[in-house]
Amino acid sequence: MKRLLFFILLSLSFSAICQTLTAYHDRVPQGYNFWVSTPKDYDSLHTDKPIILFLHGASLCGHNLERVRRYGPLDALKMGRQIDAVIIAPQNPGGAWDPKRINNVVDWVFDHYPADTNRFYVLGMSLGGYGTIDYSAVYHNRIAAAMALCGGGNPKSYCGLNDLPLWILHGTADRAVPISQSQKVINAMAKCGDSPRLRFSKLPGVNHGGLARAFYITETYDWLFQHHLDDPDRTVNKDFDITVDRLHKAYKDIDRKANHLIVHNSKPSKENNSSVAEADSEIPSTGTEYHTIRKGDTLGKLAKHYHTSINSICKLNNISRNSTLRIGKRLRVK
Repeated sequence: MKRLLFFILLSLSFSAICQTLTAYHDRVPQGYNFWVSTPKDYDSLHTDKPIILFLHGASLCGHNLERVRRYGPLDALKMGRQIDAVIIAPQNPGGAWDPKRINNVVDWVFDHYPADTNRFYVLGMSLGGYGTIDYSAVYHNRIAAAMALCGGGNPKSYCGLNDLPLWILHGTADRAVPISQSQKVINAMAKCGDSPRLRFSKLPGVNHGGLARAFYITETYDWLFQHHLDDPDRTVNKDFDITVDRLHKAYKDIDRKANHLIVHNSKPSKENNSSVAEADSEIPSTGTEYHTIRKGDTLGKLAKHYHTSINSICKLNNISRNSTLRIGKRLRVK
């Protein structure tokens, strides 16, 4: 009995210092399936934690919530990045993000996870960058600040974007979503009047996937947290910057032993969402990388997907160009 009590207390103590990640399936009518992450010292009775809404890109669309953990804030948490906020991460099954459906999820989380609604932030990339612009244009009165990475926008009206601190970032070498899409948003905002709360950063030489590294640096979250909805002037913060050099060093200051992540209610999906044929240019490189062989994979596809060569993969794994790729085998690709 004493041993059982010891393990219960140990479990409760361990949970108290851990980041908790909970999956919700079919919970919100006219919403999305979604994750909610709470920081390790979250207290649902007395909390002043901010809230971040993360909108992913097209490569993570589908019906398997595990995909949403492939890059972005949830992956940053897994790697050890400390993000002191409640994080909402819905999954788009396909097509454009729907602001109303997003907002239904946000309302549900606000009702079930008490937090500081004056510090509610939106962060998205690629298709999620479009979603960030579209959602923020409609619900600008509830958002403290928003950051849109390498996206664009298609709201009925862009005028609401002038009411909140908004940081748009785009790489000049982006071939998947040209920088002209962000410029289109800025031009439309200008037609509504002055945009004193707008920041626009053109990052020289950065491609589409390169901006995904912004989810792993402290500056992204520090900038968001500087803004409050109850600030009468809604002034945009310019003290923090995201540079090309900082993106290149995104992983160097992460303490990979810092975070312990407890995952609740995750339901594995039979959906095969990870074919190399779906070249996912949004996932940043962290150095050494491995790939588990799936049906349809070839050395040529792997080399193209991971921006390397067949010869390099063969050398890393001591195989030949004619070697049979067995499904389930793990290959080093970088």
